[in-house]
Amino acid sequence: MRHRTTMSTETASSVTEASLRNRVREALERFDPDDRSSAEAMGALYDAGLAWVWFPSGLGGLDIEPRWQAIVNDEVKELGGSLRRPRFNPVGTGMAAPILVAEARVDQAQNWLRPMFTGEEIWAQLFSEPTAGSDIAALATRAVRDGQGWRVTGQKVWSTRAHDAKWAVLVARTDASAPKHKGLTYFVIDMDQPGVVVRPLRQMTGDAEFNEVFLDDAWVPDDQRMGEVDQGWGIVLATLMNERQSITNVSSTPPQTMQRAIGLYQDRRDELGPVALDGLVHLWIQDRVIRLTTTRAADMRKSGSPGAEGSIGKLARTIVNQRLLEFCVDLMGPDGMLYPTEGFDLTKREASKEVLTDVRFQFLRGRAGTIEGGTSEIQRNIIGERVLGLPPEPKVERSLAGSNVEH
Repeated sequence: MRHRTTMSTETASSVTEASLRNRVREALERFDPDDRSSAEAMGALYDAGLAWVWFPSGLGGLDIEPRWQAIVNDEVKELGGSLRRPRFNPVGTGMAAPILVAEARVDQAQNWLRPMFTGEEIWAQLFSEPTAGSDIAALATRAVRDGQGWRVTGQKVWSTRAHDAKWAVLVARTDASAPKHKGLTYFVIDMDQPGVVVRPLRQMTGDAEFNEVFLDDAWVPDDQRMGEVDQGWGIVLATLMNERQSITNVSSTPPQTMQRAIGLYQDRRDELGPVALDGLVHLWIQDRVIRLTTTRAADMRKSGSPGAEGSIGKLARTIVNQRLLEFCVDLMGPDGMLYPTEGFDLTKREASKEVLTDVRFQFLRGRAGTIEGGTSEIQRNIIGERVLGLPPEPKVERSLAGSNVEH
């Protein structure tokens, strides 16, 4: 049975740090400290409007400014909880949720958002294809009208957590005669059906969080279409901006990596020269600058004006993370070459928590940061065109029908 809290509605004019912290305590006080990251506890936070405070009331939010979320997160942490649940749901909470608030019916959003936030229903993203990665508009997956819904056929790839997912956001081509950006439609698809086959993609880390997904006449009801038919590209762009901000926040790297680098340096400071200290200081400065930039970008995104800030944060954060993790591995000396094995089983999908937080695992996983969510080259193009005002590269294929784009 889900626990629900009944509290007075917070308003933008009355909200204070004290009132928010008190709201968190009221939501979590009936749970033992060890249970404050459970699905039930997360449900209590959602019902109290503390999942995404800038979302509308009744949809996990309080209709207040996004900056207040940091207070909520801090108080949850103080009480022994974590908004990164054991079954973390990054595609859902970071990418799909804002789309559902903007595009889904209220009753659909209510049904989808709560189990998404609690981790009871995992979400995946079915965008990329073997021949449509950074250029998603070149996708070949088709959706064809069939009565009150659509039949979807095609192949998607690099789909994080698709093997666990109950739902996925999907973009498919619905008009092959239109220019490739014009004939796309955005859907929410149920992954638990015979027409969906998920296969693992083993990574160099040894685990398999990514997947390829085969769709063979998979069914999507028309009422799970987000936006207008053939007009899905704008929603795709919004999702990608959410994804880049999410990657910037999560960064394929635990937030304590900077502190870990400092600790590794302190352990060997007597044998390390000034070059190592200089490198550490430079990384610390870069990390702080990016954190400030990320905070600004997040506020702009959540207020409805993301611009290209997500690309700036994603580009900078992923590159610095790679440098930081390489620095950590170097500081470990010979131990940096020994891959963690405790709790790790290559026959399983995912590594244990101990391995996932190991610097050497993160060093390998961090290589994906400059590829996933749009490569660094793509982000530089976006920044050059939309921030610096540089002329775009010639794109002759924009005028071609989707069926004529080479695959």
